Amino acid sequence: MLLVNIGQLLTLYSPSRNSGARRCRELSQLGIIKDGAVLCAGGKIVSVGKTKDALRDSWFKKNRKEVVEIDCKGQTVLPGFVDSHTHPAFVSPRLVDFEKRISGATYEEIAEAGGGIRSSVESVRRAGKKVLSENVLRILNEMAGQGTATVEAKSGYGLSLDSELKSLEAIREAAGQWPGTVVATLLGAHAVPQEFQGRSEKYVELVCREIIPRVAKRNLARFVDVFIERHAFTEEDTERIFTAAREHGLDVRAHVCQLTKTPLRSLLRFDPASFDHMDHVSDDDVLQLAKRDTVATLVPGANYFLGLKKYPPARKLIDAGVAVALATDYNPGSSPTPSMPFAMSLACTHMKMSPAEAIAAATINGACALRLHATKGSIEPGKDADLAVFEARDYREIPYWFATNRCVLAVLNGIMTSAASAISNS
Repeated sequence: MLLVNIGQLLTLYSPSRNSGARRCRELSQLGIIKDGAVLCAGGKIVSVGKTKDALRDSWFKKNRKEVVEIDCKGQTVLPGFVDSHTHPAFVSPRLVDFEKRISGATYEEIAEAGGGIRSSVESVRRAGKKVLSENVLRILNEMAGQGTATVEAKSGYGLSLDSELKSLEAIREAAGQWPGTVVATLLGAHAVPQEFQGRSEKYVELVCREIIPRVAKRNLARFVDVFIERHAFTEEDTERIFTAAREHGLDVRAHVCQLTKTPLRSLLRFDPASFDHMDHVSDDDVLQLAKRDTVATLVPGANYFLGLKKYPPARKLIDAGVAVALATDYNPGSSPTPSMPFAMSLACTHMKMSPAEAIAAATINGACALRLHATKGSIEPGKDADLAVFEARDYREIPYWFATNRCVLAVLNGIMTSAASAISNS
């Protein structure tokens, strides 16, 4: 496959040859090639350069009949987005919560009244694996149609051994039918289920002693996640869960500082891949994160949908040298959007990130948040052939146009899909 006549090819190549997360000024360096071309074969990127050079290449001339040529006609091409925080394993939208929030109820008030995460649990426990798998595959296809090639997918609406396993099995089944890449995360510690109310320590024990070992034994997830918040799990709970995860060979990540401030220092010793949300992170923890590989994954879609005035402090984090990623936080309660371009638009308008910073945060830094940066997140020879083609003459149009989809073609591990076909397949 050869893509030619690319108006702006955003390679995300680092002039300093930094293969890791982009920070500070480097977050704005997109490695743009004008009139670019990309050659892909066997699901990998083979070469990157100018169109004129690609068409003159002796190998290409000799094998032209075997190559699928795609004329991009001056459009913009960038790495396929890496959506490093999603919750796709659910059954139905939370419309009652939606209306209550419109009437003035807060996220915590809804949760305390039995809504929120727990309201999704019953339907997931009742659902068959096939239903869950179909729902996950449908949203993966929608995401591909908007340029996403890699998705982190969490469980977390089962909150029992059988239902968490079922959710992760459904994610695996859907991933096997999708050309992109899916990274599964166990989020058994999403909320304390109703049957454990008043004895949350027993549920933490279940997560540590039964759920994590079974998930690890069956290789159903790469990460273990915890929702750290006053109505969910404490720092002490999280340390127990992280310890169990590490003992069973699983990496860790966390929802943290979304609604209240949580000290991060004690959790950093577990080398988490990512801390997500981060709306209320302390100045001291910002300085600590700047020294670490842990990525701060910001999910402004949740702030938008919850009607919050405060958004994650992107500028403070970036200027301090913290590695920042963007994700959709796709879920039925607080961020029902599959669109990475929309998350990028919110990052620009509400968190004052530049369009270039938003693109790097949605690609290479998202890959770092999943520890996939060796193969994902930039357009370089040897990396996976994950590309997104946008109807745009200038990359800044991608976050500029919102509530619309201008992705015309996505390539996922070397397999082409268009926005139209992704929608029809879903």
